[in-house]
Amino acid sequence: MSTVGYDKFTYRKMPINSKLLEVPRNSYQRPFKPRRADKIAATFDERIANEPKVSFREGHYFVFDGQHTIAARRRLNGGKDLFIMCKVFYGMTEAEEAALFAQQTGTSARLTPGEKIRAEIISGDEKALAFLNATEEIGLHLDYAQSRGRNRIACIGTARSEFEQVGVAIYKEALLLVLEAWDGDPHSLRAEIVQGVIRFVQLYHEEYNPRRLVNHLRRIDPLMIYREGQAMGNNMGADKKYMYQVYRVYNGSSKKYALPLKF
Repeated sequence: MSTVGYDKFTYRKMPINSKLLEVPRNSYQRPFKPRRADKIAATFDERIANEPKVSFREGHYFVFDGQHTIAARRRLNGGKDLFIMCKVFYGMTEAEEAALFAQQTGTSARLTPGEKIRAEIISGDEKALAFLNATEEIGLHLDYAQSRGRNRIACIGTARSEFEQVGVAIYKEALLLVLEAWDGDPHSLRAEIVQGVIRFVQLYHEEYNPRRLVNHLRRIDPLMIYREGQAMGNNMGADKKYMYQVYRVYNGSSKKYALPLKF
């Protein structure tokens, strides 16, 4: 059980009784999925299995990668605890554990955008915190479970990508308009509508009238933008067809206040 250096941390491969392995689900870890554990157990081969990654902190063994593999091993042992060879890291903080959890690759199940950003926020990642703060400052919240609800951003991957592309000012301006128009209706916070409004605001930033946009959006069901965009098929790129629907709603039948088509 030799100790090995890993950047600024050290780790040791050693057997740990599974009853001592704790999963910090109230912090950065993802929810436990029994079906995933069953699937791992059904094809488990100890010869090629990866060791769970564990942080020894404050006298506890916290699992930051491998909770489903641990559960699969228990299943194969008749539901009883057993000793499992683990890669145990020393000297890590909870924030550092969360950062490694967010970066995990390989055989681990791919993190959802919600799981990833929650871990990055706990780790203190500056970009993730900037996205969180910009969202909460306008009265919206990140829905890490991505289940949709009033005033909750479930399309975290899309919203974050747009935030990083257009910057904090355009992001907040656009989502404030969405919030004012539809009062946080979950359908108004779909990925397609969030992207469409943000792209419209970015493209016509010095030309459009925010009050006109809000008034016109308020008159329609947000799902209309989604459905009309879907009906366009592949006639226009996915990043433009929902913006085009917002453009159409803004112009309406007016010639005096209509904006020119620029895309």
